[in-house]
Parts: sequence; structure tokens; C-alpha cells
Amino acid sequence: MTTMATHVITGAGSGIGAAVARRLHARGDDLVLHARDAGRAKELAAEFPGARTLVGDLADPDKLSWAFSHQSLPDRVDSLLHIAGVVDLGPVGDLTPKSWRHQLNVNLISPAELTRHFLPQLRAARGHVVFVNSGAGLNAHADWSAYAASKHGLKALADSLRHEEHGNGVRVTSVYPGRTASPMQAKVHQQEGKEYDASKWIDPESVATTVLMALDLPRDAEVNDLTVRPGR
Repeated sequence: MTTMATHVITGAGSGIGAAVARRLHARGDDLVLHARDAGRAKELAAEFPGARTLVGDLADPDKLSWAFSHQSLPDRVDSLLHIAGVVDLGPVGDLTPKSWRHQLNVNLISPAELTRHFLPQLRAARGHVVFVNSGAGLNAHADWSAYAASKHGLKALADSLRHEEHGNGVRVTSVYPGRTASPMQAKVHQQEGKEYDASKWIDPESVATTVLMALDLPRDAEVNDLTVRPGR
């Protein structure tokens, strides 16, 4: 990455997304931080001085195009970092269509829609698309069907995009973190009825390190898939 690269980031408000945003902000890169509403955008702008914000509800991908048409988009995008996500556990026999749609919209369809919008800028910059996936994107377990389906789909999206855009110089990386200490992980433990101890899981900063490694890799190479697991 060159100095003052422009990064569009979803999920910068907490967990892995916040860790990645802090690292890129600290080194002086230009950030465009996605927010679900104007209130959240204001909070992100205060947390990351100088960053721009982009408002649109990932839970409603059909309206993202309209929302973006009323905002100023960057002319150049060096990386598009898909880090936002939602999870709602439950057995197949209990999950409702509403729960399925919400997870598919936020975790899969909106990343596809955001990528569609920013592909011209990514091609111009010979940029990089990073999908922060999940271990559930490789293996599905009981009570994880909807979330895992959305993440398996995200892997397919990344793999297809990589083949389609290789000739345009756009790199595509999927990162598959195991359980990471974050508000999402606290929610998962609550849904599982388990006590949450953040010290047992991956520090978001460690996942951020892997993301930046992929971004900063020289142009003669491309990391396709990175699996990160708790080391203790």
C-alpha cells in the first residue's frame, strides 16, 4: 500500500473493524467509514478525525444504491474491507425467514452490492477487496445454519470475484477468524447460554494484523485465504 491510500470499511464501530480502522488511521491513510445511520456516522467521524463517512443500512441492500446516490463517493478506492456482520443462532426448526433474511442481507447481499458499487474505483486503483469471513464460512455446526450459510455464500462471492477481477489487477482476500473477543462474540455466548471470557479468544488486533499483512503484500503476490485460530 502507498501512503494515503483510501480504504472503505464496514464494521469500523467495534471489534475487528475498529481495530483495522485504528491501524490504518494511525498510519495516515484516508478512511471512508460505512455507518448504518447518520447518528452512527457522527460517532465514527468523532472517533476517527478526518475520516469520511458513508451512510446506508446493510440490512436493506435494495436501498443502498439510492442512499449512495445522495452522497459523495471516493474517486479512488485502494481497498474495500467488508468487516461488518450479524449473527443469530438457532436450530433450523426454529429460525424464521426474518432471521434468515437479516443475516443473508447483512453478511452476503450487502457486501456484494457494495462491491458492485465500488468496482470501478477498485479497478482504477488496482485495489484490494478483503472479506472478513468466519470459521463458520468453512464449517457449519448445529444452531449456526443461517449464519454459516451467509458466510459460505461470502466465500463463493470472494472466489468468483477473484477469478473475474484478476485480469483487472484487483486482489481479493478472504480472512476466516475463529472466535474473536468482540461484542458479537459476547452476543454469541449469551445465545449459547455460556459465560463470556474475552481473554480466551483472539484479540481483534491480531486479526487486524493479518488483514494489514494481506493489504501490504507486494504486488507480485496475492493472499487468497487466511485462517486465524485462537492460539491459547
